[in-house]
Amino acid sequence: MFKLLSHLEKYQIILASKSSRRQDLFKGLNIPFEIYPIEVDESFPPELIGMDIPMYLSKKKAEACTEILKENSMLITADTIVWYQGQVFGKPADRNEAKLMLTTLSGKTHDVITSVSITTMKKQRTFGVASEVRFARLAPEEIDFYLDNFQPYDKAGAYGVQEWIGFVGVEYINGSYYNVMGLPMQRLYNELKNWKE
Repeated sequence: MFKLLSHLEKYQIILASKSSRRQDLFKGLNIPFEIYPIEVDESFPPELIGMDIPMYLSKKKAEACTEILKENSMLITADTIVWYQGQVFGKPADRNEAKLMLTTLSGKTHDVITSVSITTMKKQRTFGVASEVRFARLAPEEIDFYLDNFQPYDKAGAYGVQEWIGFVGVEYINGSYYNVMGLPMQRLYNELKNWKE
């Protein structure tokens, strides 16, 4: 399993995330890892903008896991936001907020930004990746159908690109598709491949 990333064999790799999407994506790297589901207050200082927000939150998630970090541990944390016209769209609190988010994004182009922190006892590396997503104009009944039949409340911007709304609503993506799902896989693999302490 570690044939390509043999320098990581010494680590107990931990993905600190409740997201089933991130867990499934990380499995695709074909390296052994454990899951540590964490609950973290995702508030951030109001002066932060754009990329700075998920960078701050991925580090905050890593700080919340310090009690499980050991000499041979490698902790991976991530955070994703939707950024549109200077406004951050995180996880919607309820249906009304989700509907407002999707109505606002309908027919527009927005950025999905994910930051990942790789943390050991000796080092932390944090990076961010942005993807541009163009939504077609969504009819109110299409938004209602999505909200009635799917659960977007744990997703930034109130949508999952891999779900029905992505099939019918996403005109194009400029950047990493997996980043929009919540984990920029190519960049993460490259960071792990080149990891040195």
